[in-house]
Amino acid sequence: MLKTNNYTPIENHLKDISSLDQELLKYFEDIVEIDKNLNRKVVSFQANKKIPKYRWYKFKEAFSANLVNYLLSEYDIHKGIVFDPFAGSGTSLFAVSEKGYDAEGIELLPIGHRIIEARKKAVPKLKNGDIERIIFWKDNKPWEKSKTQQKINTLRITKGAYSEETERSIGKYLVALNREKEVVKEILRFALLCILESISYTRKDGQYLRWDYRAGRRKVRGKFHKGKILEFDQAISMKLKEIVNDLKQVKKQNVLFEEENNIEKGKVILHKGSCLKICPTLKDHKYTALITSPPYCNRYDYTRTYALEHAILGIGEDDLVNLRQEMLSCTVENREKELLDIEKSWNKAIESCETNNLLQAIIKYLEYLKAKKQLNNNGIPRMVKGYFYEMACIIQESYRVLNKNGLMFMVNDNVRYAGASVSVDLILSKIAEDLGFKIEKILVLPNGKGNSSQQMGLHGREPLRKCVYVWRKLG
Repeated sequence: MLKTNNYTPIENHLKDISSLDQELLKYFEDIVEIDKNLNRKVVSFQANKKIPKYRWYKFKEAFSANLVNYLLSEYDIHKGIVFDPFAGSGTSLFAVSEKGYDAEGIELLPIGHRIIEARKKAVPKLKNGDIERIIFWKDNKPWEKSKTQQKINTLRITKGAYSEETERSIGKYLVALNREKEVVKEILRFALLCILESISYTRKDGQYLRWDYRAGRRKVRGKFHKGKILEFDQAISMKLKEIVNDLKQVKKQNVLFEEENNIEKGKVILHKGSCLKICPTLKDHKYTALITSPPYCNRYDYTRTYALEHAILGIGEDDLVNLRQEMLSCTVENREKELLDIEKSWNKAIESCETNNLLQAIIKYLEYLKAKKQLNNNGIPRMVKGYFYEMACIIQESYRVLNKNGLMFMVNDNVRYAGASVSVDLILSKIAEDLGFKIEKILVLPNGKGNSSQQMGLHGREPLRKCVYVWRKLG
């Protein structure tokens, strides 16, 4: 390979990226700080595992209610509407609602819709008699007496995910719950979604569903053993028990809390669809704060990760492909979006990306590797570019819809591709500054996250920052 200044072209690219990265880090050095109150449990789903209601469904990409409470208490956020353009399972929406703020969010994935709608509509309508009916289901397993079963919708990537016995039980359960009143039916259906992974041969594993060798799939590599696979009756009974116990506990706590603090829960509104399409329809200066965690620039395909749930919800193959393309670009299968065809006013966001030297150096490096056939997937350059350009548009919309002095909080991870560290925190913060935000803080977790085993094997271990960004709208 030809050398320039005694360095290979790849080394020259990496040196340029490193130099520009250090330059941008120096620019923000006064606001990048380690926050010892933050840890990986707080900024992930882990801390939700012990919190009633939040623990029902294991939405791995969620942050915790504790993080939301920390941000609300640490910063002077006036009462009003808090917005989350990537609502996920609704953690931010429900956490702020419990503090008396109204909440509004956008979510694309149907599994997110169902989780939020169950908590927003079904849970508040449950009467004592409804809870007793759920207890009846837990104790008496009425689905076992069903003489018919519903055929379960499957996708190519979910076929064979359950044993024949489990599949029969799911089908009988779906038939039996249709005989219940609507509010009970919604909770029973939601409980089923909560247990699908535990009764299947699969495990959510980042970019895809990982298959246990016991599934008997010919294409399964290695001999992955996910551990105990629960029987359907055991899993659903345990989940219904957890839901009932939490409902009783929360009901008592809410009565005491509201009597002592005179706080009425805020309203929760959910918009279903792509935030790139919905954000431009929202009013200017509508929200007092924004708390969110977008998909990370890490190649994760959430349509596949949550394929079991989407299959049960009736999503078909074409629907899944369409959802994947509607997502913010975060997986190599995302095609380039014509952003100016979606919203003509995004020129400023796109210009910020075009003039971001670090971002352009990273894209140039990845395109070079693609041309030299040295990337493990040729979709990586397109994905990385799409991610930042689309995020820039969302940041511009976020600025527009926030009130004056409104705060925007974002949880995100830095990533690494082909030896190049991608400082998502610095790039997005510079874009946010270009679009009018004051960058108040980039709060860094005390312990950085590691790289993928493939990256470490090829390029060595380099800790990556996991951060919470704090941006303020001054205009």
